[in-house]
Amino acid sequence: MFFWKVIGKHMHKNFAISDPHFGHKGIITFENKDGSRVREFDSVEEMDETMVGNWNGIVRPVDRVYLLGDVIMNRRCLPILERLNGKKVLIKGNHDIFKLKEYTPYFEDIRAYKVFPKSMVILSHIPIHPCQMERFKLNIHGHMHTNIIENDDRYLNVCVEKINYTPMDLAEILHKHLVVK
Repeated sequence: MFFWKVIGKHMHKNFAISDPHFGHKGIITFENKDGSRVREFDSVEEMDETMVGNWNGIVRPVDRVYLLGDVIMNRRCLPILERLNGKKVLIKGNHDIFKLKEYTPYFEDIRAYKVFPKSMVILSHIPIHPCQMERFKLNIHGHMHTNIIENDDRYLNVCVEKINYTPMDLAEILHKHLVVK
């Protein structure tokens, strides 16, 4: 599969994850429509450490992670990104509002979206409009937190709340969503 690349004797993997909101104290108080909490953490420190641990438990230094936006909510949290394994690509989200030079030390690339033409997959922060989906088989996105686009399996929400705060392997996503159908 084209997502695998040989690096020395080891294969590197590609992952996707969205909306960690590192350092965002308010997000642990947000509620879903049914009154349940969006994130079940007692503190922002517990939330951040859980995400760092889950990330580093699966991502190796040779791997690449596409972070689909809304990384941090406060500049003081930028150093958390140094603790995350792998080569990181930022697909900017609506909360990624700081100057580009503040993000560049932590990311090998920063962009609005990423297209994988061979598989007809697009990575974005906000889901792309349905009229644009004729060009793609799958839109892997964030932004919606616990919500999903219903009755349309061309969209996959990889917000941390939907994926157990752990990056998802892109090869596995493609196999499940494009090959197994």
